[in-house]
Amino acid sequence: MLLDTPVCDFGWQAPDFTLSDPNGETFTMSECLGDKGLLVMFICNHCPYVQTIGNRLAADTQTLMAEGVNVLAVMSNDYRDYAEDSPENMLKYAAKYGWTFPYLVDADQSVGKAYGAVCTPDFFGFNKDGALQYRGRLDDGTMGQPDAQTPELLNAMRQVAATGRGPEKQVASMGCSIKWSS
Repeated sequence: MLLDTPVCDFGWQAPDFTLSDPNGETFTMSECLGDKGLLVMFICNHCPYVQTIGNRLAADTQTLMAEGVNVLAVMSNDYRDYAEDSPENMLKYAAKYGWTFPYLVDADQSVGKAYGAVCTPDFFGFNKDGALQYRGRLDDGTMGQPDAQTPELLNAMRQVAATGRGPEKQVASMGCSIKWSS
């Protein structure tokens, strides 16, 4: 089911969390807030929207991390019902696309619920104080297609890094619904 994310609630304070990657290494959101902010992405392996942007996501996040913006990805889908999203497959998927950001397992889905994540992908861009400044698309094209005109996420996070504020105009992300457990 295709869903759109809500518009950015500027200044919303990010709930702290600690999650592990599939190898058991833990990451705490508040410890990942850097001087230039933090991008938290809700993604998964089986979503065709995420698959379409896999390579672009690798390139844009590598650029952001090189510029001092920290990045975390969270997989909140119920992987017991969607085996393609299992932690083992998360490792394979990240390797396939060359993702260098931590890709974290939200096994009890508490982080996805606390953030109000709606779909995959769902991007949350925070400033250094943990205040939400971006909730929009990767780009203004068709989810990472080569003809995309503007790298929305990349430019927004660069603005957040430089000024602490996101762009006033943001276009909602769209993607597959988060697969909540019953």
